Amino acid sequence: MRAVSTVETAATIHPWAIHAEALKVRAGRHLAVDGLDLSLGTGVHGLLGRNGAGKTTLMRALATVLKPAGGRLTLLGSSVDGRADLRQARRALGYLPQHFGYYPRFTVREFVSYLAWLKEMPKPDIPAATQRAIDRVGLSAKADARLRTLSGGMLRRAGVAQAIVNDPQVLLLDEPTVGLDPEQRLDLRELLRDLGTDACVLVSTHLVEDVVAACTEVVLINEGRLVWQGTPAALAEQGDEHHPGDSPAERGYSALLRRHLAEAAR
Repeated sequence: MRAVSTVETAATIHPWAIHAEALKVRAGRHLAVDGLDLSLGTGVHGLLGRNGAGKTTLMRALATVLKPAGGRLTLLGSSVDGRADLRQARRALGYLPQHFGYYPRFTVREFVSYLAWLKEMPKPDIPAATQRAIDRVGLSAKADARLRTLSGGMLRRAGVAQAIVNDPQVLLLDEPTVGLDPEQRLDLRELLRDLGTDACVLVSTHLVEDVVAACTEVVLINEGRLVWQGTPAALAEQGDEHHPGDSPAERGYSALLRRHLAEAAR
């Protein structure tokens, strides 16, 4: 029987997979996340915001890549302040950065297996978990192709595969649909809905329609602070025909952002 980590135990008694209080995170000298309060549980959460709103910096902090400059951050009920806490949290995380590195000579299978090993998965479990992750992102036919031969969309799907290979309890995807064609985006939406049934999935994107189609909740931030949080249906109710956008959700997004900017300018 697999040993249950303290992070997993905490997750069973803590209501939030991600919980931030007055969180501050720097991107270089700039305070990109400034006093953010955020609580996320099981489901698919779409992270929206303008360029420079702090989305990528927030994702990097949640992935434990960046250390908070202030406030409090807990993942699956445990603080990530200490080295032991970080190690256990990372075993339960899946993360796809906006720009991820890879070894071009690796095959898809080697790449995903290597990341599984880095996440300290039990060695006997890695081959099956690798194949399952590759199958779930639709790269079965390319499993033994070298990464340097793949298209941009295929590389992105390989990135998603490494993020989900350990069946993470917290999955962080920064712009996962970049380079995907319309059919591939539909497949990814279906995968996200499936993953969100028993994990906390946070997806950063500029595409409001992807959020509406795949997410159970929307999080809107600007200048590193929470502007609004609610369901896609509630987002669509925030705007009207006078606001820019091709759909009710896009008009709602525009309306919320304009109101926030107007209030901030007072």
